[in-house]
Amino acid sequence: MPLDQSFVGRSYPPTRPYEVGREKIREFAEAVGDTNPVYTDVEAARAQGYPEVIAPPTFAFILTYQAADQVVNDPELGLDYSRVVHGDQKFVYSRPLRAGDRLTVTSHIDSIKSLAGNEVLAVRGEVYDEDGQHVVTGHTVLVARAPEGE
Repeated sequence: MPLDQSFVGRSYPPTRPYEVGREKIREFAEAVGDTNPVYTDVEAARAQGYPEVIAPPTFAFILTYQAADQVVNDPELGLDYSRVVHGDQKFVYSRPLRAGDRLTVTSHIDSIKSLAGNEVLAVRGEVYDEDGQHVVTGHTVLVARAPEGE
């Protein structure tokens, strides 16, 4: 069943604040194999002009993916998550995420398209710090594969 086109433009409430921790950044950098010292060493980060260790660029996926749960689990949208594959991901930064940030995410449905029987859903996650300043926008494309035989 096609997704409800009337959801294009819909926004969801901001998430609860997520506090970015040094240890979370270190674990993430280690998991993705990025050894840049600005992710683990405060002095290295300060030498590069940052007040605190910063997170690798894809760290924002943790926040935007969790926030997109509101979209994915919205029963009125009609998305069958068992058929979903991740189609694309990109981030547009105003500044790097850094340890100590308290961030919220507001998710928006930017588009819904039907392509070859598949439903393509574009979700945008706007990430703001506790001062209301934009930090990063995450763009996620989810593809709900067509059922077999359709």
